[in-house]
Amino acid sequence: MNVKLYGYWRSSAAYRLRIALNLKGVAYDQVSINLKDGEQNGEAWLKMQPQGLVPVLEADNHRLVQSPAVLEWIEETWPEPALLPGNAADRALVRGWAAAIGCDIHPVQNLRILKAAAAIEGSGLAGMKAWANRWITTGLEGLEALVASHKRSSAYLFGDAPCMAEVYLVPQLYNARRWGVEVEAFPTLLAADTACRELAAFADAIPEAQPDAVAD
Repeated sequence: MNVKLYGYWRSSAAYRLRIALNLKGVAYDQVSINLKDGEQNGEAWLKMQPQGLVPVLEADNHRLVQSPAVLEWIEETWPEPALLPGNAADRALVRGWAAAIGCDIHPVQNLRILKAAAAIEGSGLAGMKAWANRWITTGLEGLEALVASHKRSSAYLFGDAPCMAEVYLVPQLYNARRWGVEVEAFPTLLAADTACRELAAFADAIPEAQPDAVAD
C-alpha cells in the first residue's frame, strides 16, 4: 500500500500519525504543508482539505482526515502491534486518556487558536504563551490524576508497551515544553514519555527529525 502523509513538522496531529505508522512498521512518504507561512489557507490545500487543517493521509484510493479517525484506521488496517487493549472496557479506558488530549487539551492550543487569542488580547507571543501554558497545565493536571489512579505494570500508561494514549501524549508533552509548562509536575505522564522517547519509532517521529524542519 502506498501511504502519503501531508503534514507539518510541528503539527501535533501529524506527529501522532508518524508515531503510529512507525510503531506499525509502515513506510510512508511525507509532503509538507507550511502552517507558519499559511499554506493551509491556500486554494490548492483547501481543495485537498476544505477545513484548512493537517494532517491528511492518502493510502491507495483513500484520503483520510482528522487524526483520531486516521489513527483508528491505522489500527484496524495494521493490527499488530496493537495500540488498543483486547477488551472493550480497557479500550474505552485508553481511548478516554487519548481523548483527554485530543478533545480537551490540543484544540485550545493549536496554532490558529493561539493566534486568535493573541489577536483578541493584543498580547502577541507573550499572550500566546500564557494562554497555551494555562490550558495545557490544566488539562495535564486532570490527565495525570486519571492515569495515576490506574495500576500499571511498567512506565507505560497501560501494559508493557506504548498504546494509543502515548501516541497522543508524547506530542502533547513536546508542545508543553515549548510553551514553558513545568512537566515535572506530572510524574506518571513524564515516566511514560521518557520510556517512549527511547524507542526508535518515537525518536524518528520527533519534529526536528522531519524533512521540513527548520531552525527557530
